[in-house]
Amino acid sequence: MNRSKLVAIITGAVSILLALAYLIVVQILDYRDMQPAPIGQLNQLSTVVGLLMTSAFN
Repeated sequence: MNRSKLVAIITGAVSILLALAYLIVVQILDYRDMQPAPIGQLNQLSTVVGLLMTSAFN
Protein backbone atom coordinates (compact mmCIF):
# COMPACT_ATOMS: atom_id res chain seq x y z
CA MET A 1 0.00 0.00 0.00
CA ASN A 2 1.55 3.28 -1.00
CA ARG A 3 1.83 6.27 1.28
CA SER A 4 -0.98 8.38 -0.24
CA LYS A 5 -3.54 5.61 0.28
CA LEU A 6 -2.44 5.19 3.88
CA VAL A 7 -2.74 8.92 4.54
CA ALA A 8 -6.20 8.95 2.93
CA ILE A 9 -7.39 6.04 5.09
CA ILE A 10 -6.04 7.60 8.28
CA THR A 11 -7.56 10.97 7.42
CA GLY A 12 -10.94 9.35 6.71
CA ALA A 13 -10.85 7.42 9.97
CA VAL A 14 -10.01 10.57 11.95
CA SER A 15 -12.82 12.43 10.18
CA ILE A 16 -15.35 9.73 11.04
CA LEU A 17 -14.20 9.67 14.68
CA LEU A 18 -14.52 13.46 14.96
CA ALA A 19 -18.00 13.34 13.41
CA LEU A 20 -19.12 10.65 15.86
CA ALA A 21 -17.67 12.56 18.80
CA TYR A 22 -19.49 15.70 17.65
CA LEU A 23 -22.79 13.83 17.37
CA ILE A 24 -22.35 12.36 20.86
CA VAL A 25 -21.60 15.78 22.36
CA VAL A 26 -24.62 17.31 20.62
CA GLN A 27 -26.86 14.52 21.91
CA ILE A 28 -25.58 14.96 25.46
CA LEU A 29 -26.10 18.72 25.36
CA ASP A 30 -29.55 18.32 23.80
CA TYR A 31 -30.56 15.75 26.44
CA ARG A 32 -30.07 18.22 29.30
CA ASP A 33 -33.14 19.97 30.62
CA MET A 34 -32.62 23.58 29.59
CA GLN A 35 -34.10 26.17 31.91
CA PRO A 36 -34.31 29.86 31.04
CA ALA A 37 -31.96 32.15 32.91
CA PRO A 38 -33.50 34.38 35.59
CA ILE A 39 -34.11 37.97 34.51
CA GLY A 40 -31.56 39.30 37.03
CA GLN A 41 -28.78 37.24 35.49
CA LEU A 42 -29.71 38.38 31.98
CA ASN A 43 -29.38 42.05 32.99
CA GLN A 44 -26.00 41.41 34.61
CA LEU A 45 -24.80 39.49 31.55
CA SER A 46 -25.78 42.27 29.15
CA THR A 47 -23.94 44.79 31.34
CA VAL A 48 -20.78 42.66 31.35
CA VAL A 49 -20.95 42.11 27.59
CA GLY A 50 -21.47 45.85 27.03
CA LEU A 51 -18.46 46.70 29.18
CA LEU A 52 -16.30 44.14 27.38
CA MET A 53 -17.34 45.42 23.97
CA THR A 54 -16.64 49.06 24.83
CA SER A 55 -13.26 48.22 26.34
CA ALA A 56 -12.33 46.08 23.33
CA PHE A 57 -13.02 48.85 20.82
CA ASN A 58 -11.36 51.65 22.80
